[in-house]
Amino acid sequence: MAPAACTVRHARQEDVPTMLALIRELADYEHEIDSVETTEVHLLATVAFAPAGVESTSTSPNTEPTSPTKPARCLLLFNESKEPAGMALYFYNYSTWRAKAGIYLEDLYVKLSQRKKGYGKRLLVELAKEVVAMDGGRLEWSVLKWNKPSIDFYESIGAQTMSEWVGMRVDRDGLTKLAGLLD
Repeated sequence: MAPAACTVRHARQEDVPTMLALIRELADYEHEIDSVETTEVHLLATVAFAPAGVESTSTSPNTEPTSPTKPARCLLLFNESKEPAGMALYFYNYSTWRAKAGIYLEDLYVKLSQRKKGYGKRLLVELAKEVVAMDGGRLEWSVLKWNKPSIDFYESIGAQTMSEWVGMRVDRDGLTKLAGLLD
């Protein structure tokens, strides 16, 4: 299904309340609402935003530069009524085997009331266009194993399940412990 008339653009600072609301909705959907620590202040400090009034797009990004302290960008999708309907929060990664940058999609979320309209597909298409425009190597993301509707959707658009790979993570106290392991 082709998406209904919608607009996709990079988030601006004034969009932070919308971003936080979508992040919280996603966390609730994933049964992890109590894990959300981010605030509007955190988002303002860590996301590269488009200037006010600028229609920054995936193929022509016009945002603050990304950096170690502002590594992420966020595409927002607005429905035909100009209401926020979804987001794709992402950052750049690197493939040593391809010697090319790519995009890692941290969060893709479309509001429950806005699903089945092609909005998730539109957000992924926009990210793919950015990877192609920068001559990048790949677009990748993770999905929870129990989230069969999302897995089915991703496979329907050509994504491949990376069954040979296992996600690994070190965070919180484990990160501090690892940092001091050789001290």
